Amino acid sequence: MSRMIDVAVIGAGPYGLSLAAHLGVANLDVHVFGEPMQFWRDCMPEGMVLKSEGFASDLWHPDGALTLRDYCADQGLAYQRSGLPVPLQTFIDYGLAFQRRFVPVLNRRQVELLDRRNDAFMLRLHDGETVWARRVVTAVGIGSFRYVPRELGALTSRLCSHSTEHRALGGFAGKRVLVIGGGASGVELAGLISQQGADVTVATRQDRIPYCNPPQPRGVLEKLRAPESGLGTGWRSLACVEAPMLFYRMPQWFRHMIVRRHLGPAPGWTAREQVERHVTTMPGATLNQAVAGDGSASVSFRMNDGTQQTVEVDHVIAATGFRVAVRRLRFISPTIIEKLTCAEFTPVLSPHFETSVPGLFMVGVAAANNFGPLLRFAYGAGFASRRLSGFLARTAASQPVSEPAARAAA
Repeated sequence: MSRMIDVAVIGAGPYGLSLAAHLGVANLDVHVFGEPMQFWRDCMPEGMVLKSEGFASDLWHPDGALTLRDYCADQGLAYQRSGLPVPLQTFIDYGLAFQRRFVPVLNRRQVELLDRRNDAFMLRLHDGETVWARRVVTAVGIGSFRYVPRELGALTSRLCSHSTEHRALGGFAGKRVLVIGGGASGVELAGLISQQGADVTVATRQDRIPYCNPPQPRGVLEKLRAPESGLGTGWRSLACVEAPMLFYRMPQWFRHMIVRRHLGPAPGWTAREQVERHVTTMPGATLNQAVAGDGSASVSFRMNDGTQQTVEVDHVIAATGFRVAVRRLRFISPTIIEKLTCAEFTPVLSPHFETSVPGLFMVGVAAANNFGPLLRFAYGAGFASRRLSGFLARTAASQPVSEPAARAAA
């Protein structure tokens, strides 16, 4: 007989772990599914550093326990509130330590199917086991929404990949590599690949690569003109951090526009020297088409000056970002997808992250069009965890399960 659990959290990254820590303190019956910090462990290259400052790279416990600063102090690692880049491996190890302390019971199996049967949700795991839950929170990361332009469709996986498919980079030694995309993932990956002895070219539609500036001492006037926040400096970023519920009440067209435009592609300053010295850049280049050759790829671009330019390489990496669309969450049944109210392919959520399917909640990047750019970043896990855990705790007793659903779980 399968036991009916109260809350199932799908995803064990910063959002899933932070929410689970809050729900655990609230004494709710919560089960978390997924490998802890999987996207960060499997889909980001070795040697990378975070763009977020140290103070903006915490996971969240309701008591403020085990911040990144605490972890670094315990491990004897260098830490600064801002100005000192956080190594990716440090952040991964910190997330795993947070999981061991606050979410020790974790179901590492992947959810292959989420469906709704009467008043309950059925979760089928990859080994065939079925779990039933009254309420479900999807806390999947950005990796579920990776985007590769259709112009690269003629290339096989041997010739073309997405930037999230690369962890170890030694296999690129001696190869010609084209990275398409001028954002952080593309430019910083290009710099790391060039360190392996590869001949790397970065193509970007922008006229120049807009690197973030290195941290500088700022006086009172500079801080007033551009205050610091967990999303960077500036009043708009501060507003996104401090007033997500005000953002929620704005017109839909305005919310979606801000999420699209705010904090566009910008590589970290730490990559600049390596890229400018060792990577060929092609600014003002719009992807035209790609043709597979005998062990190589020929990729053509339309340049801003009207000319055409073609690059022949051994491998193409699409650092072309992500496009959020709930239909791309393959584990959610078509029955649920059809019942989800969406706008521009993203879910329309209640003030407490609930979708139009009662009992189904979504946090993280899928919620950004509702609550703002804050939800595109790990820093938003604090707001999401506080608000959603409070709602789930207040409504736990008012979640009846019908007799047919209870029998189905048996």
